[in-house]
Amino acid sequence: MSAPWFESSFVRVLQHEYAGSMHFDSADSKLHQPQPPQQPCQLYVHVPFCEVLCPFCSFHRVQFREEKARGYFNALRQEIRSYHERGFQFSDVYVGGGTPTVVPAELVETLELIRSLWPVRTISVETNPNHLTEAVFAALQSVGVGRLSVGVQSFDDGLLRQMQRYDKYGSGAAIRERLAEANGKFRTLNVDMIFNLPNQSLEMLERDLQTLLELRVDQISFYPLMTAATARHRMEKSLGTADPGRRYDFYARILDAMQGGHSASAAGTAPYVPASTWCFSRNDGAPGAPRMIDEYIIDQDDYVGVGSGSFSYVGGWMYSTTFSLNQYRDRIARGLPAITQSKRLTLKERMRYDYLVRLFGLSLPYDYIRREYGRSFWIHMAPEVLSMRLLGATRHDADGIRLTPLGMYCWVLMMAEFFNAVNAFRDEMRLHIRDELEGAAASEVAVPLSAVRHAHSATRGK
Repeated sequence: MSAPWFESSFVRVLQHEYAGSMHFDSADSKLHQPQPPQQPCQLYVHVPFCEVLCPFCSFHRVQFREEKARGYFNALRQEIRSYHERGFQFSDVYVGGGTPTVVPAELVETLELIRSLWPVRTISVETNPNHLTEAVFAALQSVGVGRLSVGVQSFDDGLLRQMQRYDKYGSGAAIRERLAEANGKFRTLNVDMIFNLPNQSLEMLERDLQTLLELRVDQISFYPLMTAATARHRMEKSLGTADPGRRYDFYARILDAMQGGHSASAAGTAPYVPASTWCFSRNDGAPGAPRMIDEYIIDQDDYVGVGSGSFSYVGGWMYSTTFSLNQYRDRIARGLPAITQSKRLTLKERMRYDYLVRLFGLSLPYDYIRREYGRSFWIHMAPEVLSMRLLGATRHDADGIRLTPLGMYCWVLMMAEFFNAVNAFRDEMRLHIRDELEGAAASEVAVPLSAVRHAHSATRGK
């Protein structure tokens, strides 16, 4: 197979369009703070501590130190209380990182607080394979966690060693055993995987797919490799350089297997159905059954992020909390908001955001368009809507716009470039706090700030 003929030019356009999407205002005197929306929204809780700093990871994370983590959780609970005092209502909770389960007792106390303040419906927590223990299961079950998402990335021992995950998290066979023990402990067990890693072959991917199909976990999320400029330096030393030309073949194979391709049929396993363009839920023949999905931004108009380095989107505004853990604790202790940057999206930017995010969840209902924007949506978004339809990426049904299989791949590229823009912002913020970082994180930000800014400008075609 070969990638779509338009992919290279399509990606260049995306890089140019998204490069400026994460430019915030940082002056405290002009800073806008979110106001409670009319409807309950999602609460995202960021826990940045990790025992192993994977070389490909571009999220805001720091080396785990228990004393530092306990102090952080105390500040985190204080920030959560401040949103309750301001009248925010939250319906669902997603805890990401980092590794939120590094100190289970602190996480439990934080989730107990949230449940005491709001009648949340669902709680989703991320973790790593070494935390799949009966003690952690019991702790999370005690506070109503319904979805556990495990970062596996690959079952291939060679790749696990290159990613510096083998020694801490175990071999592919050991991880498989832990997942089998975890299966059925929660309403949804999700496994996070990465495709198009350097040195990853289609044969390695095939083996990973076969392992997942045999495990029959509830949900599988396959992310394309996305790495920020600072992390890329470290990744290339241990893993090598990824080839974007292989991305389409990898994704086509994933889509085939998840939806009942030849390997799935031969193994006699139930196929999966897409919940988003890179998240697949197991189909057990129960039409209309609710599915928890990985991306907390898909079917929420607004979401609030708490914790250092988190993002919020409320009422057409985007917000970022401070990336400095020292500043985060200090601001919270003084009763100040942790948000230090904000940006108001223009009407066109809001339309583009909704178009991107809603279709990432596979469909954009006409009712939603009418309610939010009316006829102006079709005027402002005509170039994007028409282009995607002409490419065969979307189809217009009676009730809304939907992605075709080609469109699913296009949206993988679009979301990857959107998150690359987010990663570029994270890059710059983490460079400002280099004196707080240690070990692998410090080596990542040894790159001069000017060099990173130059790299970011180059992706904008300037």
